Amino acid sequence: MPEFDFSAPRLFVDAALREGEKIALQRNQSNYLGNVLRLAAGDNILVFNGRDGEWRAAIEGRKRADGLSIIAQTRPQDRLPDVAYVFAPLKHARLDYMVQKAVEMGASRLQPVLTRHTQVSRVNSERMRANVIEAVEQCGILSLAEVNEPIALDRFLDKRQTTRLLVFCDEASDVGAPVPALQAAQAAAGIDILIGPEGGFAEEERALLLRQPNTLRLSLGPRILRADTAGVAALALVQAALGDWRS
Repeated sequence: MPEFDFSAPRLFVDAALREGEKIALQRNQSNYLGNVLRLAAGDNILVFNGRDGEWRAAIEGRKRADGLSIIAQTRPQDRLPDVAYVFAPLKHARLDYMVQKAVEMGASRLQPVLTRHTQVSRVNSERMRANVIEAVEQCGILSLAEVNEPIALDRFLDKRQTTRLLVFCDEASDVGAPVPALQAAQAAAGIDILIGPEGGFAEEERALLLRQPNTLRLSLGPRILRADTAGVAALALVQAALGDWRS
């Protein structure tokens, strides 16, 4: 388990990080550091870009924080487990929550899929990316989860690599002990965790999923979970049985 410094603010910067590098801050970042956190020139923060690890940096500027001077690396770049969170998108705040929690749980890719009972047909991908960055900044994670554009469920299944394990969470499944089922599964080529919409999968969608190779159909217990709750539960199960919670 790496040592985390939660006393220093963390900031994502889209720039190369190396000792002595000077980085200009965007207006919103300058406002956040100077007006929200009340930091001034000379104060230190932690920065990362998803590629070069985590670095300590000093704030520069006279009247306001307008730049950073990179001092030294504090942690090398890490790598997320090959776990894709595939989900029917929800509305607004619940989608924000779902994205943030998937990132906290270690998902490396977020793939919205459109099903017959999906509640929304349009997804704000930029807002999803902003939620990814916010969650990563707050949780000490160094890698950014990839955000994909929405795609129809059948197209996703046509395109996905069939060597990957597809964990298909279905309240109609008779697999009531998910941990042993996951521990017995083969996931050498990565894992796709699929969470459907609040109204569940249509019968033709369920039939299509059951025809997929390397698929594990699971129930998440005796209670019907909301989609955002089901996502957290499924990610926890997969990370504990097959992911990076084991080490």
